[in-house]
Amino acid sequence: MRHPRTVVLDSEAIQALTDPAHRKHRRVLAVVEVAASRNLRRAGAVRLVVPTSVRVEAGWNRREPDAAAANRLRVDDFALDTPAADDAAAIRSALGVSVVDAHLGAVLGATPGPHAVLTSDPEDLRRIASHLGTRSTILTV
Repeated sequence: MRHPRTVVLDSEAIQALTDPAHRKHRRVLAVVEVAASRNLRRAGAVRLVVPTSVRVEAGWNRREPDAAAANRLRVDDFALDTPAADDAAAIRSALGVSVVDAHLGAVLGATPGPHAVLTSDPEDLRRIASHLGTRSTILTV
């Protein structure tokens, strides 16, 4: 991974992160812990982001007691507010991707790059990144 400024987590990455029994938990946790390390976060070099539509799809309710470990990683929500919804709608119309993937694209377009995206759907995310012209490393979960 080339020193990303923003690490974006897709649904399966969140499911793996929030469930220690998930078969990909250790792999995702290792990537996220590197990005969340105190030195990088303190320097403002890396931001961990999850689109709120991804949290819904993955079932990550931050208020639940079993979410405490994932909450400590300080992953920022990226809301599907009016500007993000407009950007996502444009991506969805242009590429025919899912709402969640379109919201991921809105994140790529609105946050500083280069980006790293942890996803189980690399082909759609590559198409979105190419469409937007963003510098993104797509990491398959």
